[in-house]
Amino acid sequence: MSTFLFDQIIFGPIKSRRLGISLGVNLLPTDSKVCSFDCIYCECGWTPRKREQKAILPTRTEVQQKMKEKLEEMIGRNEFPDVITFAGNGEPTLHPEFEGIIDDTIKLRNQLTPNARIAVLSNATMLHKPSVIRALLKVEDNIQKLDSGFEETIRKIDCPSSNFRLKDVVENLKLFNGKVILQTLFLHGKFKDEIIDNTTEEELSEWLKLVQEISPSQVMIYTIDRDTPASGLEKVKLEELNRIADRVREIGFEVQVSG
Repeated sequence: MSTFLFDQIIFGPIKSRRLGISLGVNLLPTDSKVCSFDCIYCECGWTPRKREQKAILPTRTEVQQKMKEKLEEMIGRNEFPDVITFAGNGEPTLHPEFEGIIDDTIKLRNQLTPNARIAVLSNATMLHKPSVIRALLKVEDNIQKLDSGFEETIRKIDCPSSNFRLKDVVENLKLFNGKVILQTLFLHGKFKDEIIDNTTEEELSEWLKLVQEISPSQVMIYTIDRDTPASGLEKVKLEELNRIADRVREIGFEVQVSG
């Protein structure tokens, strides 16, 4: 199916299902994806396995300048973002200057659009780096992926690099002491002749256990919205998402649902 890449460092603003009017920040290349996951549902397509040349990332200075220009342009039109969102063509926390870029963004936000939140959409694979933890603790919306309570299922859906260990990710997520939002994409379907379904009772029970263990400030649950690189995947109906959300609320957590 057709997928797309973000062709700019700063993109949008766009209307986000979960975040409102969002000004996007892409810390990865504008012509290819760089990620520690290769999710079968990713709107940016597959993660390249081999590269002829090393991926070129935007510099900290480039990101700061482009963001300043875009925010000033929006202000000139009397437009203000609800949130500045780090997402783009892969995993933003892979950028070696991530913490410095977050510091620059906070400074620009405070100067130009003080009411805007700063959000990071991450797959939680770089939380072993103290600088990443420090940076994420500075933003309002620290959103980390957890698509299953089983490592085997995560390997089927998210296709992480070989050194991925769910136990380590959970322990790292607990380092935030609740200052973290968990996001989970639920889906049905088939991939490589295997049934894909993280909505079964077994899946939900194990996932809910980890939600309780991590104790996030909020849980975001959603489903497929755009084209996916893998065929045979199906979105979960809103009614089913709402039933899952009710179970999260029953154990004491705030939930946001996007169907």
